[in-house]
Amino acid sequence: MSVQTPHLSPEAKASLPRHVAIIMDGNGRWAKERHLPRIEGHRAGAESARAIIRASGELGIKYLTLYAFSVENWNRPKEEVDALMKYLVHYLKTETPELNKNNVRLEVIGQIYRLPENVQEHLKKTITTLSRNNGLTLIMALSYGGRTEIVDAVRSVASKVKAGQLDPADITEQVFAQHLYTRNIPDPDLLIRTSGEMRVSNFLLWQISYAELLITPTLWPDFRKPQLFAALEEYHRRHRRFGAL
Repeated sequence: MSVQTPHLSPEAKASLPRHVAIIMDGNGRWAKERHLPRIEGHRAGAESARAIIRASGELGIKYLTLYAFSVENWNRPKEEVDALMKYLVHYLKTETPELNKNNVRLEVIGQIYRLPENVQEHLKKTITTLSRNNGLTLIMALSYGGRTEIVDAVRSVASKVKAGQLDPADITEQVFAQHLYTRNIPDPDLLIRTSGEMRVSNFLLWQISYAELLITPTLWPDFRKPQLFAALEEYHRRHRRFGAL
């Protein structure tokens, strides 16, 4: 995807994806190219997140999932992880008023119990503050891993079977999906990955089975409204067959 579209065509507006998921990659490389500390890349990436959240809400996209922190990210240097957690709290404090003003709801998926207590507290507070909104639902994937999610769902299903609450013969895709972190969220229609890497990085492995995949070389801190519009134009040009003709 190389074309950057400053305006969205009426045709693309008429066929918007209901749910857009984004692997926000490239913050570190963006900072390295500018001889800046990695945390500056994360700060710039937060500006992109702000712009994309606002644009998605204005367009009428109903769900936006941002891959903010993976289970693998816990293996990064402690200094960077601590800085990310502090910045997440700062983001929640400063952005909640605007999110509320723009009618955005917040949901969080992942192993939230692994996050520092102060982060968990601010997440709960923000979720409560935004709970009555009915515009864009912003889903933040934090301490998230697709395989971990599936294993957790299997454990939940197995527990119900063991307790006699669920017959194995009644386990369908729909029943299993109700045990995932995303149980009340529709599957993504469009998955965007920035920075040009050709992999899904353990993100929404069950949910993206039929999502349209779009890889852009743009680093996440440089991904703003024109790049989002270009992605939506490309999505409009796709023909989704779901295995049929």
